[in-house]
Amino acid sequence: MTATVSLRTVHHRKLAVVRREIAPNDVGSAWGPAVGKVWDFIRTQPGLWTGGHNIFVYHHSNEPGPILCEFGVEVTRTFETAGDVYATETPAGQAAVAVHRGPYDRMNEAYIAIDDWIAVNRREAAGHSWEIYGDPTPDPADTETTVVRLLK
Repeated sequence: MTATVSLRTVHHRKLAVVRREIAPNDVGSAWGPAVGKVWDFIRTQPGLWTGGHNIFVYHHSNEPGPILCEFGVEVTRTFETAGDVYATETPAGQAAVAVHRGPYDRMNEAYIAIDDWIAVNRREAAGHSWEIYGDPTPDPADTETTVVRLLK
């Protein structure tokens, strides 16, 4: 299923994150322990989380090799860094956005749709993308993940 891409103005979202520099193929094994640390921290901070989603931010480089990833959770406010967990926010500006519906192992379809949209519309990526994970569903086919790629 091809994702529909739209141009949107996106705003900052406050996050609690653990940052890791990893090979692109290692995201699948790195995110769980990192987000676990974030959730352990959030549980000690009353009112920091009131329903925000898991959000993973990727800072892309034109160089081959590892990418900087921020595995986190949307929160209500900033806070003092605690161990590996620190406060940050998503970038803001114009972005190409696609909603992926289905299992995570097919999320690359949304990225391909966004890259195709960027090429057709003669836009340029700004080096940051992120995934906003929807609420879990019993059937992976119903799971929604919003994929955002910031534009120059």
